[in-house]
Amino acid sequence: MVAYVVIPGIDGSDERHWQSRWEKRWGASAVRIAPDSWSRPELSDWVAALQAAYEIASRRDSQVALVAHSLGCWAAARWLDRARPDGVVAFLVAPPDPRGAAFPRQAASSFLDLSARPLPCPSVMVASDDDPYCDPKTATSFARDWQARHRPVENRGHINADSGLGDWPAGLEILRRLVDH
Repeated sequence: MVAYVVIPGIDGSDERHWQSRWEKRWGASAVRIAPDSWSRPELSDWVAALQAAYEIASRRDSQVALVAHSLGCWAAARWLDRARPDGVVAFLVAPPDPRGAAFPRQAASSFLDLSARPLPCPSVMVASDDDPYCDPKTATSFARDWQARHRPVENRGHINADSGLGDWPAGLEILRRLVDH
């Protein structure tokens, strides 16, 4: 079995979002982070919330999959860099570019100075070629710098609830392959 830590982006993921659908499917095997700063994200709060969720998840199973979307990718990367846990894989979807024009600078100012560094675990990064928060060239550089396998997709925007993915079976398959590595 695998325990899952669900790490949404700013404001969390609503019930239409693939993360929420997957979390419901996983039931007790999933733990969602619970930061106090969903709308005005503070990196330290999100990293602490991830640590708390990881502690719960790792008690359930020796393998933990981080399932991050958007700003959650940056919180996951920061936590991984500091915690360096064993038995973890990271599934990173649609990381925004902290230096990009669309990045929510005022709301997420503590995320502005982040840069991608090699992750200490097997990881996959999925990004769409038309994400308004990160252009394809930048997404490719994040994957390279994180040393994550890059899985580009076409015409899925920010790969969120508005992308029309439903349960996103293709994403679940990518995650399954990562977990089974």
